[in-house]
Amino acid sequence: MISLQTVSYVRLGTRDIEGATRFATDVLGLVIGEVSKGAVYFKSDQREHTLCYFEGDPRDQAVAFEIGSRAALSSAATELERLGYAVHAGTPSEAEARKVREFIAFDDPTGNRIELVWRPAHSGSRYHGTRDAGITGFSHVGLCTTDAARDEAFWTQVCNARVSDRIGDAPLLRIDEVHHTIAMFPTNHAGIQHINHQVETADDVMRSFWFLKERQIRIVFGPGRHPSSSAKFLYFEGPDGMVFEYSAGVKMIADELLYRERQLTFEPPGFCEWGAKPDIPEFRA
Repeated sequence: MISLQTVSYVRLGTRDIEGATRFATDVLGLVIGEVSKGAVYFKSDQREHTLCYFEGDPRDQAVAFEIGSRAALSSAATELERLGYAVHAGTPSEAEARKVREFIAFDDPTGNRIELVWRPAHSGSRYHGTRDAGITGFSHVGLCTTDAARDEAFWTQVCNARVSDRIGDAPLLRIDEVHHTIAMFPTNHAGIQHINHQVETADDVMRSFWFLKERQIRIVFGPGRHPSSSAKFLYFEGPDGMVFEYSAGVKMIADELLYRERQLTFEPPGFCEWGAKPDIPEFRA
């Protein structure tokens, strides 16, 4: 079994890197860690970067997960190839561009580009946001799935993810104590569905609601509270149609033996217990 330790970073292609950089700093509240070779790296915590915008096709996306050792990375490549996945071993220059020692890349069953990385770089300096959004770190990703049951089996049987809850057929998967690190939503294409940053308090969620509203940033869901993870949330649209989320107060699952996954309805009450309705295609039946 491939043991994922944490979600490491997201890479997003964009035709407008200057506009994407303004959004990431002025709106989202991240700080630039480095600018290099047509790419801009952004910090949201003590890691060297958790988001990279690079010049390219917006459909060129990848999400990375950290692996604990070089041996575990090699073992993961062997297992994926045994199962029929085409595995790309990253070159030294590609690894340098990702701020990691080594990595492999492959497509999950839906076609989402996944990178498994060893020794991602950590910064010697703390993160201080360009605005006071209250961000405490990059926390999880939503992924598109063209077959939720098949993809759930991949993440829970080939990898070490466990189901925390389901909204309809959409599984919310954890790889540590956090309620979910991967959320999968049925649709007809591959891609990253949303990118989540945790903020410190519900007050931070509401401050950002008014901040985004004043700047006419399209809010697509919330403010609200998820009945699954208990997190207070706000979803809004960024460059190239990518959806970003702030959330606070996510549930922690410390006791694996006592916790039982729940089934929630794929209707607005299954997504928000405050009554907010999503304007997000993958959140609609």
